[in-house]
Amino acid sequence: MSIRAVVFDWGGTLTPWHDIDLVSQWYAYAEIYDPEHASPLAHRLAEAEVHRWKVQQESHGAEPAGALDQLFLDEGIDITGARHLRALGSYLDFWAPHTAADPQARPLMEDLRSRGYRIGVLSNTMWPSRHHREVFERDDLITLIDAAFYTSEMPVAKPHGEAFAAVLAALGVAASETVFVGDRIWDDIAGASRAGLRTIWIPHSTVPPEQVPDASATPDAVAHELRDVLGIVESWQ
Repeated sequence: MSIRAVVFDWGGTLTPWHDIDLVSQWYAYAEIYDPEHASPLAHRLAEAEVHRWKVQQESHGAEPAGALDQLFLDEGIDITGARHLRALGSYLDFWAPHTAADPQARPLMEDLRSRGYRIGVLSNTMWPSRHHREVFERDDLITLIDAAFYTSEMPVAKPHGEAFAAVLAALGVAASETVFVGDRIWDDIAGASRAGLRTIWIPHSTVPPEQVPDASATPDAVAHELRDVLGIVESWQ
């Protein structure tokens, strides 16, 4: 059966991998929200985030990390207050230079669209969809994406099969007609393979070993740069 769609992971795939210190990202929030107690607040938020990702991993995506707002609510933060909104802006400013799209992303997606492929995004994330839309709008990619799913707003996360099924349904394609492109062997490649998609691994992310419970999955192809994806997909037609 011919390939009709290509679905991309986001962080580390459409955007280059960046090593981020979790406490530093939360300090950008905490120093605005509560300057007097910024350090302990930043550490609590970082620990809460790590715990959420751990639960997601141990449940194989059946219990996703959830939404960013819930992390704040669990800390007793009023997410409607002006102080929180200012702090959230500082947090997002911290992330801005680390979310820029790979320069090859737009040319690749344009080439795929010009050949009739539908394009999807499936990302394990705590950010709400509106944050991701803003990033894709900033990087001039939003009009090239036919369907995007963020596990912050889903009942499951990668590598759970239902996460892949959701984006396939939105694109109107079968698993056998779809290629998944990702940088994580367990979440992306193993999950997509079990769901029946062909897989392309982009091995340019330094994923911490503790985030890879099983590295035994074998991708159908390896792309060392994003632009290599088009040739691989075309070779499968």
